[in-house]
Amino acid sequence: MWTLAFDTTTNFCSIALFEDKIKRDLYSAEMTFGQSEALILQIQNMLHKHDLSVQDLGLTAVCTGPGSFTGVRSSIAATRAFGLTNKKMALCGISAFEAYLQATNLSQVKDCVAVIIETKREDFYVACYDADGHKLEAPKTALFEDIVHDLRNKHVTFVGDGVQRFLSKQTGLHIEHASFDMHPPVDSLALAAIGRFENRTIDFPKPLYLKAADICAK
Repeated sequence: MWTLAFDTTTNFCSIALFEDKIKRDLYSAEMTFGQSEALILQIQNMLHKHDLSVQDLGLTAVCTGPGSFTGVRSSIAATRAFGLTNKKMALCGISAFEAYLQATNLSQVKDCVAVIIETKREDFYVACYDADGHKLEAPKTALFEDIVHDLRNKHVTFVGDGVQRFLSKQTGLHIEHASFDMHPPVDSLALAAIGRFENRTIDFPKPLYLKAADICAK
């Protein structure tokens, strides 16, 4: 089965193409703006390179956020459009939290994994998982001090694009490992979706909003 996964929720446009669980192609480029415009062209290029069309895909996965309001909506709209083109194709939404968790080696986790995602505000998006990958609480926004309080007395593995800013302050926490990712790994996004497809736990793509959109009135 061919799987296409993509993400435009950050300052990157990222695409992965898998045949079963084998990665066949990967595209990732940092962009200040224009991710959604680049997405369709790069998907077309990737499919053409492998002599494929949307009709050949069995599964399409998209990052549902949290992240850029426009980026989340644009990529989900693209996924649903592909679904209208190929009604036999499964559509799967994967959160950035789940993509980061998929990329984490849980065998090296002692107590918990804290996925910290950038909000570009004072707070952070955060979700915590135990050493087996089970969610400890629902994803939320939280301030630095509140996250530190929740994780005190635990040995923590940090992952996510918000980790660098979070750890720029002294936390006093027991840090087992920290990954300073710039964006959710799109190949892990694909593998998470394939796992959901195999387990029949697919979530239809819908935006994950943990805060209201930024609106500037003139």
